[in-house]
Amino acid sequence: MRDYEVVLIINPQIEDDQVPQVLEKVSRLVTERGGSLGEVNPWGRRKLAFPIRRHLEGNYVVAKAKMDPAHVKEIESQLRLSEDFLRHLVIKVD
Repeated sequence: MRDYEVVLIINPQIEDDQVPQVLEKVSRLVTERGGSLGEVNPWGRRKLAFPIRRHLEGNYVVAKAKMDPAHVKEIESQLRLSEDFLRHLVIKVD
């Protein structure tokens, strides 16, 4: 198990009160593969530096996770396919 930091930009069409439900999906993705999602730090709605899929803002969330490195690509693939996320970034923490 390794420590990772997961940065997500959630689609702005998702209401602020629905963000915890979207984060529950991410938590389920990680825990189904034997990992765990730790501290979740929502940054809130922010303006994007450039338009992504014609959106000018997004809900930023940073979370800490512990997971097996073999499952990182699979989790990234699921995040990429989901319409709930504009962008994501998974960073290994040393």
